[in-house]
Amino acid sequence: MTMQLVPYFVMNGNAKEAIDFYQKALDAELFAIQTFGDMPANPDFPLPDSAKGLVSHALLKIGESSLMLSDTFPGQSRQSGNQVTVCITINDSEKAKQIFEALGSGGQVTMPLQATFFSPAYGSLVDKYGVTFQIFAEPEERKDQ
Repeated sequence: MTMQLVPYFVMNGNAKEAIDFYQKALDAELFAIQTFGDMPANPDFPLPDSAKGLVSHALLKIGESSLMLSDTFPGQSRQSGNQVTVCITINDSEKAKQIFEALGSGGQVTMPLQATFFSPAYGSLVDKYGVTFQIFAEPEERKDQ
């Protein structure tokens, strides 16, 4: 089993600018980027046209480390203090479920652990100490990388 703790910065509409800044300041390599417009449409949560160019997920490689970034999902609040989360990246969906349940005990689930278009098991929660975690099980095609 492989597991990493990765800082995840949630920006307020300026993630592309922040990506450029961190690329230059930290000699980071942009490994992946997706916008909200790249996501499959969800009729229950229609996406305003103004949000389609915002970053839904980006991954920077900085030496042997990673940094993930996104813009705040349209309609969700963001305030100074909750823009940095810890993303636990793991290559085992069952272990991701165990970790999610353990960290969620006494905390608040903000997105239930579920299969998404980018992960077989993804969810987020605030633990009982107020720390926000994202649990991300790697898709099959990334496990060998």
